[in-house]
Amino acid sequence: MKQVFSLLLVLAPCLGFAQDNGIHFEHSLSWTDILAKAKAENKYIFVDCFTTWCGPCKYMAENVFPLEEVGNFLNKNFISVKVQLDTTAADKDEVKNWYQTGHDLAQKYSVKAYPTYLFFDENGQAAHRSVGSSDPASFITKAKNAMNPEKQYYALLNKYNEGKKDSAFLYRMATAAFEAFDMENAKKIADEYLASQQDLLTKSNLEFFQNFTQSSKDRGFQLMLQNSEKVDAVLGKGMAENIVQRIIMQEEIYKKFPATVKENPDWKSIEEGLSTKYPKQAAEILAKGKITWYQYSKDWHHYQTTIVSFIKKYGAKVASSELNDYAWTIFQNCKDKACVEAALEWSKRSFAKESIPGYLDTYANLLYKLGKKDLAIEWETKAEAMAEGNDKKGYQDVIYKMKKGEKTWNE
Repeated sequence: MKQVFSLLLVLAPCLGFAQDNGIHFEHSLSWTDILAKAKAENKYIFVDCFTTWCGPCKYMAENVFPLEEVGNFLNKNFISVKVQLDTTAADKDEVKNWYQTGHDLAQKYSVKAYPTYLFFDENGQAAHRSVGSSDPASFITKAKNAMNPEKQYYALLNKYNEGKKDSAFLYRMATAAFEAFDMENAKKIADEYLASQQDLLTKSNLEFFQNFTQSSKDRGFQLMLQNSEKVDAVLGKGMAENIVQRIIMQEEIYKKFPATVKENPDWKSIEEGLSTKYPKQAAEILAKGKITWYQYSKDWHHYQTTIVSFIKKYGAKVASSELNDYAWTIFQNCKDKACVEAALEWSKRSFAKESIPGYLDTYANLLYKLGKKDLAIEWETKAEAMAEGNDKKGYQDVIYKMKKGEKTWNE
């Protein structure tokens, strides 16, 4: 049924199915025509900026835009148009005719993430912007915000440019810029807000830092590196370390990975750099970097030895979701029985505090790979009982394979 529905969505322009129920996108008008139509009908303009390779863009086009409730609100209040911002050999004349307009819009409004939604008022003035996929209700809320002067992003930005700089407004403005993925303004305004603060370790300021700490050069990085206990006391155990490690991994590990798996990272150079800059975190981050590389390059021998050693040393601080991910990777790719048995222990720990169907599924599959068929079926049945809706079928399929003695992993 899912495949048939998706096919209907693809064929919608021909069949007139989704177009009638969902958002009516203009297909033959130029930008000048769109502006004139909006003014004549006293409607706002909705521009869906997308690319052909963008997964979230496809999700919205197939699952949200065709819905009747979405179409009802957008069609009543907006003139809508889709603008493709990449080029392909398959592009039709309609797409090609918008190449220059799309380029101009993307440049003027700094469209750097997809999908980006641009909203203009009935006079063609930029009113609002939003990014990313969302559920239908959230998307309708985005469109409603585009019509509300108190929530319109560009209305807020105009107030900022006109000199509104009180602390509360700067906090709101920086957050709005971040959510709109206007990162240049987000960083600038965030710095202004933080400069106005006497105590950076308040709950609101630390929550603010979570969004605006993206590199080692950001003010929040050193604050979290040097005050991890104070930060964790407010945000929760391990939060400071998670943010710091994510940035160090990006700057000191991932950026130094070779372009192809035919080469190996210069682990010695990476280790020396880490030890110099971050001596306390170096060993753990280096191990995480190796785990990531060996998984990416499908070097399962080194992955196995590195991950087992890592969990022995740092397992007590590894999050349940990570334990499950590591265990599942071992299940899918490692044949060594001792390694699978080690992963079984990690898997069991992953749902010690909270039973999540997917985690129980990992545990059951590991048991099955170790030859403990009856016990595996028992645990997979527990996972199936906890699952909801369409998810149940996946677990039922696994139980069926286990009962027949078929492999539940690929080799």
